[in-house]
Amino acid sequence: MKKIIEQLKQIVSSENVLSELEERYVYALDATNKQNIENLPDAVVFVETVEHVQQIMRLAYANNISVIARGAGTNLVGACIVKAGGIVLNFSKMNKILEINQENLTARVQSGVIVGDLQSEVEKSGLFYPPDPSNLKVSTIGGSVGLSSGGPRTFKYGSTKDYIIDLKVVLADGRIINTGSNTAKNSTGYHLSQLFIGSEGTLGIVVEALVKLIPKPEGSKVILAYFDKISDATHAVNVILENKLMPATLDIMDKKTLQTVEKFSPAGLLTDKDAALFLEVDGYLASLDYQQNKVVELCQRCGAVEVKFSKNEEDAQKIWTARRSAFGACAKLKPNVVAEDIVVPREKIAELVEGVRKICEKNNLLVCIMGHIGDGNIHPNIPLDLNDENDVKNYGQAKDEIHQLAIDLGGTLSGEHGIGCEKSKYMTNAIDDVTLEYMKKIKKVFDEKNILNPQKIFFSER
Repeated sequence: MKKIIEQLKQIVSSENVLSELEERYVYALDATNKQNIENLPDAVVFVETVEHVQQIMRLAYANNISVIARGAGTNLVGACIVKAGGIVLNFSKMNKILEINQENLTARVQSGVIVGDLQSEVEKSGLFYPPDPSNLKVSTIGGSVGLSSGGPRTFKYGSTKDYIIDLKVVLADGRIINTGSNTAKNSTGYHLSQLFIGSEGTLGIVVEALVKLIPKPEGSKVILAYFDKISDATHAVNVILENKLMPATLDIMDKKTLQTVEKFSPAGLLTDKDAALFLEVDGYLASLDYQQNKVVELCQRCGAVEVKFSKNEEDAQKIWTARRSAFGACAKLKPNVVAEDIVVPREKIAELVEGVRKICEKNNLLVCIMGHIGDGNIHPNIPLDLNDENDVKNYGQAKDEIHQLAIDLGGTLSGEHGIGCEKSKYMTNAIDDVTLEYMKKIKKVFDEKNILNPQKIFFSER
């Protein structure tokens, strides 16, 4: 490996290669709460160009060395955890917005571009990039593509997968493919972009993306509606949609989450209600009052005990700051927080929430439930102490039961966080044998030596 490290330094320069033990330690982890380091990467390489990535992949391919692509390392399923040593490719220096094309409504970006930075930059031109993972201030385009990230706006605008026009991908042997074209419409052959989106770096290394933009809505308003029962909140969502309204976001928090967030970041939230809907309406300024008033009326008709709405941008930001701080707030309850990600048909949300509560209560665990009720994507945040053997044992049992509950209710394992190594053991429960067989065949076609982020998504021996 010493010879390999010297070759890496020749490719990218010495300052872009980390090989000391202390330097490599942090890159063996991601935001997943893993206590035990199974392996350290042999080297961490900061790439700056597509050619760097190509040369490194050729070197890795020739020497059967694993390669793990890394953006901000914020994912929550162990997609960046190092399982077999190898090379971690850090994309933080490949962070250029290469082009914003107002006429074509597109932006071409490198993988290390931060999602929030892209949003801010295109909005200067009156454009809009809707995908908004909660950690958008640090999460990268490459990571968003790898995990098919979503966020609160997915309900109306779609997720990352709906905004990718073309990807430039370096394959395991260093060759390059483009998965799409420069055009908004393309029915020329297979739609390979969708194959790489959500593949967690197991099929190829995404180095550039051409993303779709849309005109920025003129304005928005935020509405906060409280309910005494989660089932009433779910019913309100259905009634809103039946009345042909399409809020930009439809999120929910349960009582425990409201209480925890209010202690952590006081925003005047009511903490004695079973659930709160966080809704945002957007569009032309002339339509906002109508949309807001109609949503308020429908929520009240469905049993909302109190409804508040933003009067200005400051009010709106205060509400959304509270919503986005939910995960951090849970860290005040215990030393660690595990954020789960399950998705069910919207009609099953009340059943899912009650089921998760019962599972956690049975296993002596706290749980704060929030999520994107518009698309059925629920996030149980479970505060615990990973140094406490009972907590770890109880969480392991609860985790199995929670994912099986989602499957039993007609849902699946993840709406936006992915599978990584944390959920791989559930894949045989969620996906039929033939589908799983063909997923493995696809992996073999693109990565015959199994060097790209090995042992992720489904169990695979090197």
